[in-house]
Amino acid sequence: SKLTIIQTNRLCEHFVAGTPARTAAELIGVNKNTAVLFYHRLRLIIADQIEDASPIRGEIEVDECYFGGTRKGKRGRGAAGKVPVFGILKRGGRVYTKMIPDSKITTLIPIIEAKVEPDSIVFSDAFAAYDVLDVAGFRHQRINHQKTFVQSPGRHINGIENFWNQAKRHLRRYNGIPRHNFHLFLKECEWRFNYGPPASLLKTLKTWIKQQIS
Repeated sequence: SKLTIIQTNRLCEHFVAGTPARTAAELIGVNKNTAVLFYHRLRLIIADQIEDASPIRGEIEVDECYFGGTRKGKRGRGAAGKVPVFGILKRGGRVYTKMIPDSKITTLIPIIEAKVEPDSIVFSDAFAAYDVLDVAGFRHQRINHQKTFVQSPGRHINGIENFWNQAKRHLRRYNGIPRHNFHLFLKECEWRFNYGPPASLLKTLKTWIKQQIS
């Protein structure tokens, strides 16, 4: 990159602060396309680093979510034009997210088996795709949202639903994200949730950058 060290550091700071690339470019005095490409490379680094995180164990919440612009028609599972995403949250810990083609058993269960250690307590809603968790080596707890969102103390998936709300608020500022790049923005949201506050995000990001160029 032809960016100076000062420009690179300032772009990293603006990225952590959530400043759009084009706005950051104007503030720093660099080409807009250069800033956009720099942000893209930062997201590639983030996605690469957090994808290989160790399995999650303990009390786990799982849920799917659908991202996309406001559109008439069906909402939630099966909504047309939306980007389906699956999330796994360790209570009091980190979240793991993944774009998915659908919410079938054959899609969701392999992700859980790969990312959650056996014998963990897994909380989900009453979606039928999660039924197999009862015999898959996990201690499964269902929450029937048609009756209540918290059935008893500890029986809820409020943590992962809170993450979805945070991610949607962050992504809304981009006014549409190309589907082929959406996984990178999703991983950025995951990173912000797992590695905050801002000073920690910046320190972690700079460490990963050094690892990439060393």
